[in-house]
Amino acid sequence: MTKIAIVGSGLIGRAWATVFASHGFEIALHDLKPEAAQAARAHIGSNLDELAGHGLVEDPKGALARIRVAADLADALKDIALAQENGPETVEAKRALFAEMDRLAPPSAILASSTSYIMASDFTEGLPGRARCLVAHPVNPPHLVPIVELAPAPWTDPEIVGEAKRIYEQAGQVPITLRKEKPGFVLNRLQAVLLAEAFRLVGEGVASAEDVDKTIRDGLGLRWSFMGPFETIELNAPGGIPDYCARYGASLDRMIADSAGGDPFGEKTVATVMSEWPGKQEAERVKRLSEWRDTRLAALKAHKRASARKPA
Repeated sequence: MTKIAIVGSGLIGRAWATVFASHGFEIALHDLKPEAAQAARAHIGSNLDELAGHGLVEDPKGALARIRVAADLADALKDIALAQENGPETVEAKRALFAEMDRLAPPSAILASSTSYIMASDFTEGLPGRARCLVAHPVNPPHLVPIVELAPAPWTDPEIVGEAKRIYEQAGQVPITLRKEKPGFVLNRLQAVLLAEAFRLVGEGVASAEDVDKTIRDGLGLRWSFMGPFETIELNAPGGIPDYCARYGASLDRMIADSAGGDPFGEKTVATVMSEWPGKQEAERVKRLSEWRDTRLAALKAHKRASARKPA
């Protein structure tokens, strides 16, 4: 049975443990605070039960039984194939943690970080085992949104990248591989552009925040739940992608130029958004809405699993 170490038992660590345990992997869960790891294991049990309710996990109790709380980092890394790091989002913290993992993990083990922005080259350059290190960035929550971005450093062994891809695919994920490093990788860079334009539209008084959300939720998001942007525009012109660019490229350029510059996330724009946004921004609301989101994502994941892929 392939062994995985989950280093850090917060929100992302719990979700990763859910992913791997539900696909037959043996999990060692590590946290600097053992009580946090124990609490995380109980939360993972709830994740597994919810997935089972949607037909996404056959044996939730068996999956939970494959997760143990490690005594320490050395114990967590013993005999593993891959370590998934979920520590603090700073270069200094990553460097320290990866130095420890590189020292303690078996030489054959892959060391992967869940960082959402920091490039692997920023925290692995000085490591003796730097060739086995990479970023494997998930989307929150990983157990419901399967994309994982594999972002190797320039010195990461291509065979390590290939083996990591195989492991994530075995865990039911959809890995993509970056051909070169870029801060924020692919998903967050795409999301940043959309968010900036959404804030601009509200800040400039073009539309309300709720109506911008509706435009994605009940418009673009419906297509994007099963098609990417290139697939989408291929179907929006008779001659496919080149025809679409020939027809609409000039107008798209004008819109992009019109949106350039400024600070879309500045205090004034944020205040405009919040002046009309329903609900107080507090932890209980975030928790309640996150649980609702996860239920909807589980149902969508089950639907997508049951649906046929598009024809070639």
